[in-house]
Amino acid sequence: MTTVYVFDLGGVLIKLDVKRCFNAFERLMGEENMRAVLGMDHNGEGVKAVSVASKQLMADFERGLIEPNQFIAQILQHCHPGTTRDDVLEAWMAMLDDLPAERLQFVASLRRKGHPVYLLSNGNDLHFDFINRRYRLDTYFDGLFLSQKMHMSKPEPQIFETVQKAIENQLPAHEADPLSVIFIDDIQANRQAAEQTVGWQTFASIDGLVEWLGNN
Repeated sequence: MTTVYVFDLGGVLIKLDVKRCFNAFERLMGEENMRAVLGMDHNGEGVKAVSVASKQLMADFERGLIEPNQFIAQILQHCHPGTTRDDVLEAWMAMLDDLPAERLQFVASLRRKGHPVYLLSNGNDLHFDFINRRYRLDTYFDGLFLSQKMHMSKPEPQIFETVQKAIENQLPAHEADPLSVIFIDDIQANRQAAEQTVGWQTFASIDGLVEWLGNN
């Protein structure tokens, strides 16, 4: 049996600072606009009453249906006079924290042991391009499954089915059957969807996976 590992990016590999990001946007557009446009308050907490337009903006950007420049331009429409494109970009990138070296080292160790490793991330081109330039994620994984390239996102069942089929097609027939996939994602809804849709075994963190591997 071949065991394949599929990693989420934000919250699993790279640390996120959502509060810092939304504090930055509050300074650019005020809390009311920030809540309406981005759908979160300055503490990074989800807002229940979010406009349909804001949900669509974020969803379309995550699915790669609008370009980064279009996304920034739409955000700028709600910012204080004098706000620049660079101001918006800086606030957006404030969400990204560091990526601890030991996490990538763990991914590399799995690959050295012969396990195929993949990335499955809901994201956007602005964040991913920045992260990939800094950490060269493409050199650590056998494949990158990105919502903005696939035009679908977790926890939609279709994205897990698509990834499962792609992995099976990339492996030699004798390695793809039977296939065991372990998925690490910090969002419970994503883990549940993966379990129910394609039967992947899931973990909420790399630490949890490491502990489980040590006991098995």
